[in-house]
Amino acid sequence: MSRVDDLIAELCPAGIPRKALAEVGEFVRGGGLQKKDFVEQGFPCIHYGQIYTFYGTSTTTTKSFVSPDLAATLKKAEPGDLVITTTSENIVDVCTAVAWLGDEPIAIGGHSCVYRHTLDPMYVAYYFQTEEFELQKRKFVTGTKVKDIKIADIGRIEIPVPPLALQREIASILDRMESLKAELEAELEYRSLQYAFYRDHLLAGREGVEVRWVPMGEVGEFTRGRRFTKKDIVEDGVPCINFGEIYTRYGVFAHEVFSHVRSDLASSLRFAGKGDVVLTGVSETVEDICKAVAWLGDEDVAVHDDCFLYRHTMNPKYVSYYLQTQMFHAEKAKHVARAKVKRISSESLAKLTIPVPSRAEQERIVGILDKFDALVNDLSVGLPAEIAARREQYEHYRDKLLTFEEAA
Repeated sequence: MSRVDDLIAELCPAGIPRKALAEVGEFVRGGGLQKKDFVEQGFPCIHYGQIYTFYGTSTTTTKSFVSPDLAATLKKAEPGDLVITTTSENIVDVCTAVAWLGDEPIAIGGHSCVYRHTLDPMYVAYYFQTEEFELQKRKFVTGTKVKDIKIADIGRIEIPVPPLALQREIASILDRMESLKAELEAELEYRSLQYAFYRDHLLAGREGVEVRWVPMGEVGEFTRGRRFTKKDIVEDGVPCINFGEIYTRYGVFAHEVFSHVRSDLASSLRFAGKGDVVLTGVSETVEDICKAVAWLGDEDVAVHDDCFLYRHTMNPKYVSYYLQTQMFHAEKAKHVARAKVKRISSESLAKLTIPVPSRAEQERIVGILDKFDALVNDLSVGLPAEIAARREQYEHYRDKLLTFEEAA
């Protein structure tokens, strides 16, 4: 920060002017590019949906290509330009930007535009991520189900324009911070792969340890939950586990719920007790069928009818960990009904096998996997906590670096 302060004192002691984006650049609307136009090799291109799902702040390569003949008809982004989304299903993703830093022009498609400017490209790209930019942008976004912004309105958004040397210094600082964050995320990805390998290895059994592979129906019983709907969810009522939450909010085990259902429905509901494993029986994908959470809370919880509760004689975490393994998924896939909505029955679940070592061995395995799980999944400790803290720090300093005293 001292280098930035020194540059401000030297180059712009009277403050930083603010200008509309249209004053320091021009916008070019894209069009005519669809996903079906992608080819394995050809002219590089960026599709608008990839900007907020695949790319980061900048890129030197593209994920996709189109034929040279089609590329000749499309608008292009030149090195140093920003490619910006103008449409999304949510307001946050509108005006997501990626700086194109490759050596050659690239093609762009509809629902996006090119911003060609006189500023440092990374400085502009970082500014598009700030809270200040977000507040300005929201004034111009229109639409209900689909959110949209006009190019002319993007051009009305103001940006602080310090001298180029200061822009580059700020971009350099943020580049280093973003690089550190990326290193942590790469470490988390590596640890996640390592965790999955050791989980499957441990649950396959080890030499010299007696393990019985038995149908899950022999060591437990599957019971379908009872129906309740979104309109039955209330702030204060009977604790419940909704099937959609199992693969979006829960981990391997849980002591607390995220939702409650109306108390007057209690007599019609079915409950999981402490030690039961709750797993999904319905999903849009085969992978999400049998996503499981071991319930370890002291209070019984209502279970949705698109779920099963599994009451068994094993360590509940051991069961939940096993239901994540590739061994289980491979066997489960043979029993899933392959309609548009994927389903599995309690009869099929009872036939699936599970390795059953001694209780002491189950607890030994759980102890090892708990440490791995905390490292890669726990938001309060381990890598996820460090990444969250680094992201918060990065966003704080990014917004601070890009906020200036305005020139008179």
